[in-house]
Amino acid sequence: MTSERRHDIDWLRVIAIGLLLIYHIAIIFQPWAMFIGFIRSEESLEALWTPMTMLNVWRIPFLFFVSGMGLYFAMRKRNWRKLLWERTKRIFLPFTFGILAITPLHMFIFQKYYNMPLGYYPNQGHLWFLGNIFVYVLLLLPLFIYLKKHKNAKIKRVLSRLMSHPSGPLLISLFFIIEVVLVKPQLFSLYAQTWHGFFNGLLAFFFGFVLVYSGKTFWQTVLKWRWLYVGLGITLYGIRFVFFRFEAPGYLMTIESNCWIFGVFGFGFKYLNKPSKMLSYLSQAAYPVYIIHMFVLYAGAILILPLEIPILLKFIAIVAFTSLVCYLIYEFIIRRIRILGPFFGLKWKFNKVEKQKSKNNDLSKKEVLN
Repeated sequence: MTSERRHDIDWLRVIAIGLLLIYHIAIIFQPWAMFIGFIRSEESLEALWTPMTMLNVWRIPFLFFVSGMGLYFAMRKRNWRKLLWERTKRIFLPFTFGILAITPLHMFIFQKYYNMPLGYYPNQGHLWFLGNIFVYVLLLLPLFIYLKKHKNAKIKRVLSRLMSHPSGPLLISLFFIIEVVLVKPQLFSLYAQTWHGFFNGLLAFFFGFVLVYSGKTFWQTVLKWRWLYVGLGITLYGIRFVFFRFEAPGYLMTIESNCWIFGVFGFGFKYLNKPSKMLSYLSQAAYPVYIIHMFVLYAGAILILPLEIPILLKFIAIVAFTSLVCYLIYEFIIRRIRILGPFFGLKWKFNKVEKQKSKNNDLSKKEVLN
């Protein structure tokens, strides 16, 4: 199972990025948007926040789980030096470039919207996620290398046996519960540039790797018990909504978060593990779109919010604007101008002529040496 490309994980990553765009747009229509650095609509659409509160306990941890899984697959073909170099190019370079050139763009729009003095303001912004991932790779790589070298070790057999039971994946929640007990986050879903976000992400990244390392039994378990996990997630969300108005005790939100995540993995494994041309395109586009979506979203907001149309149509219009403009920027700028690709997380690709020139140069060098 782990010898082939996992199309379901690619699909889930794409879907998660899409949900992230919608989530961020929904924030614009909340009365507290400005306090976390978002453009705020003069009209509120607080009803949007009810479904968003279902997403916000698991959407970011889910992406960290997926990133940990991605590292496992990447390590199959690379030694630690190649892996570090590849992750530096694919994560640290876009992270640094984004701080200097991308996040200041949406800060300019934010300042313009609120009639503030315009200033250049490099900052992590939404790219904090990339910084965390790079740090996790540096911290956990020695342990992951050890696990890779001991594929048939006792620890893998124990994990495989544990994951064969439906309660096995849920036991992971104990580590996340310890995190919320020790860190005591003010808001569970406040991940960006907080210690809670850092340690929660570290655990999710680690266990994402470990779950794939444990073998087929994890996927068989989440496939078989997917309805159980989703049912538990819905039940815990209902308890949170009715009794706590969205912010339940940390241990309950941790369990709910993991239930949603394992349920999503189960449904994804059943229905999405199929290749397609659309997936190939969207999977490549997801990373650049994630990097650019905030300044596009802000541009859409500053253009659409002043319009005299129903507020729900404003939300739909900003979603459509953000999706379309992100597509146009990716397709006609980032994808076509090859030198830009690495700054947005794309691999450097040579065209056929350049490949042939490279081969000819290699042959010429060999002839000279001979």
